[in-house]
Amino acid sequence: MPKIVDHEAYSRELAQKAARYFSDHGYAGASMRGIAAYLGLSKSALYHYFPTKDDLFLACTRQVMAGIDASLADPDLSEAENLARLEAALRAEFASELALVVDYLRGKSPEEIAADEAMQLALQTYRRAAAAIAGEDRAEEILAELLGRLMLDYMSGR
Repeated sequence: MPKIVDHEAYSRELAQKAARYFSDHGYAGASMRGIAAYLGLSKSALYHYFPTKDDLFLACTRQVMAGIDASLADPDLSEAENLARLEAALRAEFASELALVVDYLRGKSPEEIAADEAMQLALQTYRRAAAAIAGEDRAEEILAELLGRLMLDYMSGR
């Protein structure tokens, strides 16, 4: 009897695991062959689920951003406490994620970045999180402050 596979669930599981590989190796340093080996798949099996490296990267971004969405504002906490929770979630992997984003965007024009589905998904997720905490009218300001603080802390070794 043939094995029944939930392809959607398996695809999400692969993307979740592949996200770690991208984080560890960067975008340019990740090859479909290397990712397939890391996942314990043949390269052709990986291509069955993700026809291109960009498709896989987008799927990974969706998985990572789903984790941010799940931890949006807690109505029982103050704005400051919710902001601290969001900052802690972003801080946990900030250095490797920043390096990955810069690597991924290297050589892309502002127009290409603006049209990039993975980057827009990440930006929308962060904006939604900030809006859930501080309101739509302050979301951009809060997000800029938060990302700026993380960048300053990172660059100063804190």
